Amino acid sequence: METIVPTKYWHRLDDGRIQCDLCPRYCRLRQGQRGMCFVRQCQDGQIVLTTYGRSSGFCIDPIEKKPLNHFLPGTPVLSFGTAGCNLACKFCQNWDISKSREIDTLADAASPEGLAETAERLGCTSVAFTYNDPVIFHEYAIDVAQACRTRGIKTVAVTAGYVCDEPRREFYEFMDAANVDLKAFSEAFYWKLTKGHLQPILDTLVYLKRETDVWFELTTLLIPGKNDSESEIDEMTGWVVEHLGPDVPMHFTAFHPDWQMLDVPATPPHTLARARRIAMQNGVRYAYTGNVHDVEGGSTICHGCGTVLVARDWYVLRAWNLSEAGRCRKCGTECAGVFEGPPGTWGAKRMPVRIGR
Repeated sequence: METIVPTKYWHRLDDGRIQCDLCPRYCRLRQGQRGMCFVRQCQDGQIVLTTYGRSSGFCIDPIEKKPLNHFLPGTPVLSFGTAGCNLACKFCQNWDISKSREIDTLADAASPEGLAETAERLGCTSVAFTYNDPVIFHEYAIDVAQACRTRGIKTVAVTAGYVCDEPRREFYEFMDAANVDLKAFSEAFYWKLTKGHLQPILDTLVYLKRETDVWFELTTLLIPGKNDSESEIDEMTGWVVEHLGPDVPMHFTAFHPDWQMLDVPATPPHTLARARRIAMQNGVRYAYTGNVHDVEGGSTICHGCGTVLVARDWYVLRAWNLSEAGRCRKCGTECAGVFEGPPGTWGAKRMPVRIGR
């Protein structure tokens, strides 16, 4: 299987360099140079993807780990990533993969058809592009998604949403669900801590809501002293309700010291609970806490009558009060999401998978 493939989102500059137009970083490269993402390179007057079909590993996870609480709950998802990333987050929790500049990190390989066949054989309802951002392996992700679709398997993008308009439209044409990492709600945070910008992420979110049928949820990693102020959370959640509506779930997750921010303390649970409370006060119907043991903060509540629709203990479903149509069994209020019959029973299991060439 060819691991270096041509791409189409680039153009030539007057000075002889090639500009990559996949993401708002717009890397301008000369022969042999790689973009910030590491996996896209200038070769022979064009931009190529150098890691097609190669992965840092495959694993079956619970869908709730992505995190997605309203997309086929309880089902197994075949997860994989590649190497590199188009953001430079100082707090990266997957830095060993996303910051890798070593091709040797990509120990496993699979063709799109082989990956889809493996997912079907192992009983996975969906395949997730995760661990690092699928935006940077755009061509491979789309080919995998197309192969999965022929077998009735859904695909999930776990992404920071940092992508240009045209490739964004092509990418999400093939995705069924996404979890978008809304890292903060200030341009200063994005520039200082990720070397990116906020507006392209907001553009992705508005596009997903207004122009696609992709089910998506949001995740914000709350970092003490960086993006966890009451005012910022209030502004963020107010924007979400105004521009995306009340039904987009929001996950507030706990930071743990990592990568280049080892001097910042872990997020205390009460910060997550406060963020969840602010979100719900602002009209977010489904707000969750993550990376902490919090049954209340992890459970789905009916916004009509207050019944616990889905009780979660970490990734295990403890109670289920939704009809097969996704409505509250007590009052009939619809719960937003993608529910296809009864919940799955995968639970919290995590199963590494090896896929041969």
